[in-house]
Amino acid sequence: MDDSKLDNSTIIVTGATGLLGKNIINTLLRRNRERNSKIQIIAVVRNREKAEQIFKHAGKDIIYAVGDIRTIDLDHYEADYIIHAASQTSSRGFVEHPVETISVAVDGTRHLLEYARTHRIRQFLYLSTMEVYGTPQTDDKIDEQHSTNLDAMKVRTCYPESKRMCENICASYAAEYQVPINVLRLTQTFGPGVEYNDGRVFAEFARCCIEGRDIILKTKGETKRCYLHVADAVDAVLTVMTSDVAGEAYNVANEETYCSIYEMAVMVTDRIANRNINVKIEEEDNTSSGFAPTLHMNLDTSKLRALGWVPRYGLETMYTDMIESMQNSTME
Repeated sequence: MDDSKLDNSTIIVTGATGLLGKNIINTLLRRNRERNSKIQIIAVVRNREKAEQIFKHAGKDIIYAVGDIRTIDLDHYEADYIIHAASQTSSRGFVEHPVETISVAVDGTRHLLEYARTHRIRQFLYLSTMEVYGTPQTDDKIDEQHSTNLDAMKVRTCYPESKRMCENICASYAAEYQVPINVLRLTQTFGPGVEYNDGRVFAEFARCCIEGRDIILKTKGETKRCYLHVADAVDAVLTVMTSDVAGEAYNVANEETYCSIYEMAVMVTDRIANRNINVKIEEEDNTSSGFAPTLHMNLDTSKLRALGWVPRYGLETMYTDMIESMQNSTME
């Protein structure tokens, strides 16, 4: 990865206070400190106070653009790259606010692509999701050409369908206006920076470790997927962004972490928890929770690996790093 291409560039990062956004920005800030890369970051945020607290040591390397991703005025900035990481991530939010989930995704992405079209940026990187493949039911490998079985009449489908639409909007801007785009389809990603009250299952498992509570599964935990350390996700972003390719989609996951939710829960209780906690199953109707249906998402990442990307961190490290970060955040 020749990340020297980023030196002296200006990079717009949306979703800047989210897990991926803040880790991307902190990586760029570290480059500036250690290598004097002189990267100017334009962080698109909704809450300036929260952003300033997260990046309190950034100094003049960050400019905050505050507003709604669907309408924010960025025309007075001249950027070289856009990393579009803003998205609804709460499963409950998908079912309680499906219209807003779609609008933020579709309208926000098109708004940014219009900026990219008129400002002739070097690359637009869209962070998508493994959920565009729907609910695969076998352990067969899933490459970037895999079909989908999404049910458009299910409300929760607002999230993956809007992501699919955004991918096609990106492809359409590339075809019609020659906007250089790439898409990353990320699996569930965690590690340092996950907020203590995050509602996703991996964060709940971490809280159970910290608080000494049994892990209570509301399903049999049969869903299987790969996972990804946030640092490996950032490496994937920078690898694709500094490559010479455009118009491509890439799966991003650590294939060696493929396991069921139940298997992950047992791993956490047996190898991560410092207290004696157990895994219990108490099934209930999860319709209102927005949980995805049972699936087997065994992603093939050979296309991304061909660019030189290799994940460095396994599932246990993801948990130890996340738990340490969550504990530190409660002491601040």
